[in-house]
Amino acid sequence: MMTPRPILSSLRRHKIAALLIVLEIALAFAIVSNAVYLVVGRLQRIDLPSGIDEHGLVLLRLATAGKHNGSVASAQTDLTALRAIPGVESASAINALPLSGSQWGLSFATHPLHNFANGVPLPVYMGGPRLLETLGIRLLQGSPLQPGAYRDIDPENALSSMVKFRQALITEAFARRLWPHSDAVGKVMYLGELPVLVVGVVSNIIKPYISANAADPGNYYAAILPFRLGPDLNAWYALRCRPAACPRVLKAAATKLQTMHPTETLNAQESFMHMRQRYFRDDRSMAWLLVSTVIALLGVTAIGIVGLASFWVQQRTRQIGVRRALGARRVDILRYFQTENFLLATVGIALGCAAAIGINVWLMAHYAVPRLPIVYLPIGALALWLLGQLAVLGPALRAARVPPTMAMRAA
Repeated sequence: MMTPRPILSSLRRHKIAALLIVLEIALAFAIVSNAVYLVVGRLQRIDLPSGIDEHGLVLLRLATAGKHNGSVASAQTDLTALRAIPGVESASAINALPLSGSQWGLSFATHPLHNFANGVPLPVYMGGPRLLETLGIRLLQGSPLQPGAYRDIDPENALSSMVKFRQALITEAFARRLWPHSDAVGKVMYLGELPVLVVGVVSNIIKPYISANAADPGNYYAAILPFRLGPDLNAWYALRCRPAACPRVLKAAATKLQTMHPTETLNAQESFMHMRQRYFRDDRSMAWLLVSTVIALLGVTAIGIVGLASFWVQQRTRQIGVRRALGARRVDILRYFQTENFLLATVGIALGCAAAIGINVWLMAHYAVPRLPIVYLPIGALALWLLGQLAVLGPALRAARVPPTMAMRAA
């Protein structure tokens, strides 16, 4: 039975080489654990559902130079023309969109507050009576906002209008945040000291700008307010159509708007799927960069283990020959090198655990990265143990195949 005593005795005669392997494994473990966690987090962000019917949604935004060309009345004229395009099922002028990177925000609470900012902050969506239909948002409880509740909002009355509404729809996630043990419909929330009646709860809509933590329920805190607005407040024209008709509808809508506003330009025309891809472009790039780093680091670690094991096989040719001559089997030689590598990897992993936690603490302090879940440590340890065993397998097999006579002659 293999005992660690002769292995430790041999390692003491090669302290520098053993220390280098231990430090290499520790560094690889610390970096790989955090890198894999960051990659998983990025992929989870990319896969977050938006809460709207993404397929079949095209978007345009008109850059208006003056109030007349960008007013609510002008927007209603534009929407009437856009709805007449063959294939358009619904259209709305919307202040913000999920994953657009730009949002309007307010803060609400379950009791009156003297300061608007002391409530729970969340983005607000405004898009007229057809907003739910256009974005494909489901009404889960209560009733939709009634047409008579809607107000026009423009740059001149934006601030004053924002404190005059008296009802709203909220997402399911925000309803659970405010009233975790009861239904939200019919409840009153407060914008500062102003009461707002919750008339309905809708399916979760992701924020225009989400946090780094994909599991943060706040990513789905949102409210829908009864306002109509126009391009003078950077409203998006969102058009619902069949997915197959999207390219044609987008081209026809752009032509229609340019015809109706010959002196203005379109500063955006794209499908929602393109907007989503653009929003997560940096996440995908970061994920690929981290994956490349992990692969390179594991490769370097494996090469280091192979190189050291090969060197030690050459240095221990006489020792191997003596052991074979005394009756050691090939499997005993193989087990010796594998056990030696396992001990080195274990020490490196132990040091790497402390380093991984330290790196994560630093990332939390400087980049708002969530805490590293403990499950990544045993997974990382298992990966490094397996990598070490695979890397040392080749040199160990070569050592096990050396005949006793050839080993003694080579010595």
